Amino acid sequence: MGPMRALGRAITVAGVCGAVTAAVLGVPGAASERPSPGARGPAWRLTPTGSEARFRGLAAVGRETAWLAGSGGTVLRTTDGGRTWRDVAPAGARGLEFRDVEAFDARRAVVLAIGEGDASRVYRTSDGGATWTLGFENDDPRAFYDCVTFFDSRHGLAVSDPVDGRFRIISTGDAGRSWRVLPPEGMPPALEGEAGFAASGQCLVSHGSRDVWLATGGASRSRVFHSGDRGLTWTVADTPLPSSASQGVFAVAFRDSRHGVAVGGDYRPGQPSPAAAATTSDGGRTWRPARRPPAEYRSGAVWPAYAGPAALAVGPTGSDGTLDGGRTWTRFDTGSFDTVDCAPDGGCWAAGEKGRAARLTFTR
Repeated sequence: MGPMRALGRAITVAGVCGAVTAAVLGVPGAASERPSPGARGPAWRLTPTGSEARFRGLAAVGRETAWLAGSGGTVLRTTDGGRTWRDVAPAGARGLEFRDVEAFDARRAVVLAIGEGDASRVYRTSDGGATWTLGFENDDPRAFYDCVTFFDSRHGLAVSDPVDGRFRIISTGDAGRSWRVLPPEGMPPALEGEAGFAASGQCLVSHGSRDVWLATGGASRSRVFHSGDRGLTWTVADTPLPSSASQGVFAVAFRDSRHGVAVGGDYRPGQPSPAAAATTSDGGRTWRPARRPPAEYRSGAVWPAYAGPAALAVGPTGSDGTLDGGRTWTRFDTGSFDTVDCAPDGGCWAAGEKGRAARLTFTR
């Protein structure tokens, strides 16, 4: 039974309208490490990385293979299901903040470093991280890149916070070897203070060969932009998620070109985050608030195409699952994670602070 199907089964066992009492039980912050005796349901099984980095970039290639990107210029890779992690960071990257990674297999990956000016960079490898090449180095001090996504192994986009009043998009058609800035005319104007959140690598996500969505916050309204032509032209829609300097949409995830979920809230510890989830069934043209959103801020989300209406959301205070396409969410874990991803074969992974990385399992 795949992890997402297990998630669906576990939530069904507990009752879709109730708490996931059959899931992992334990003290706050320790649920991932020690499931309670007799517990049944989805659970994160930690895979010790030997690192203290905060991993906000995650790419799940399969049940055995995943890549992590994090603070202090850290890039790790596992090819044995997390039993061992190998440091494969680019040489001289210690001072960089990697916030996103896109991987295509155990050898090919692209990582994004964030920051002002030349701190924003994109590296690529085709030999499992043994060597890296610098495909992009930002030369505009006004730009600050947040997220990267790929449509396939060659075509991808990365997004910067607004420059001259519009989000800046760069594009590659050669697997990250080279990048070009797309014309700004196709991008609607940004709101005052609007930006993307580099919290989970999921403020820019794609589905299929042409569709891509950009999640924002920080302004008077939280919004989601959509492009159906690989970033050349965009439309934008308001969402019901609250927005302020510390609030907005932090992650979006799409099952197909029409059905998606948005999660976010207020990233400040201890701050309430009501109504911090929404759904769309028309490709992002309109968004509806979740009937029962996660109880607190969530920074990452994933909705695999093979999982039917089941999706996952994670944040510093726990993980939630939905069985109805994002309308209602149920917490199943209290461990801290920043990002989540599922591979085409069903292997799901999560990662976060203090070197935490985990695989989704099912406790029978």
